Amino acid sequence: MPAPDLFDLTGKIALITGASRGIGEEAAKLLGACGAHVIVASRHGDACRRVADAIARAGGTAEAAACHIGDLAQIENLFATVASRHGRLDILVNNAATNPYYGPIVETGADVFQKTVDVNIRGYFFMSSHAVRLMGGGGSIVNVASVNGVIPGFHQGIYSITKAAVISMTKAFALECAPLGVRCNALLPGLTDTKFASALTQMPALLNRALAHVPMRRVAQPSEMAGAVLYLASAASSYTTGAVLSVDGGYLSA
Repeated sequence: MPAPDLFDLTGKIALITGASRGIGEEAAKLLGACGAHVIVASRHGDACRRVADAIARAGGTAEAAACHIGDLAQIENLFATVASRHGRLDILVNNAATNPYYGPIVETGADVFQKTVDVNIRGYFFMSSHAVRLMGGGGSIVNVASVNGVIPGFHQGIYSITKAAVISMTKAFALECAPLGVRCNALLPGLTDTKFASALTQMPALLNRALAHVPMRRVAQPSEMAGAVLYLASAASSYTTGAVLSVDGGYLSA
């Protein structure tokens, strides 16, 4: 008797934000390869279409959706479109994030403070709220947080604060949405080779200092985060909710 494929997402509708590059792009491609119809979302419509086309060329199905999650009206329009086209949502991956300020925490300006909060906290919150309403038959929310939500990054104060809030938000949604059949879990990537982290990864002195605290002594590739997203999105994690999964080369255990 063949073993069940716990990672089979055939027939599932998955929405991934920040999916035009990096971790979001790799997660979108993997979920598409496992059978999900993927809604590739980010602020950049052309880049989303590029990823959706790549999923289709690989034999999957996908569509592009331009949405800036820092704008509540755009979130509402996105979910109205999802409801109209599909009538439901099975998987939400909150991956889009911003980190516009690097510097002393006491010099954080009101503008960058608000932008970071609007995307990383408010955006995740209302994306999740809308998603739960479309997950009538149950579903999975995966929030991409950061190891900085546990150990604040130096000169990354407001970003780290918002990622700590995402961890708490994950547990709050998990608690209240479990009776609805909706699971909510958080992924905590460590240092990953993305454009988002390029300010660090492209500066050898800073990179070497950071890697000294990573037992595996290397930077992760975005594809190494995609498998964790798949696990949390799929039936393989059917009894997992409110969990915080670190994929960090051992950073938090060092």
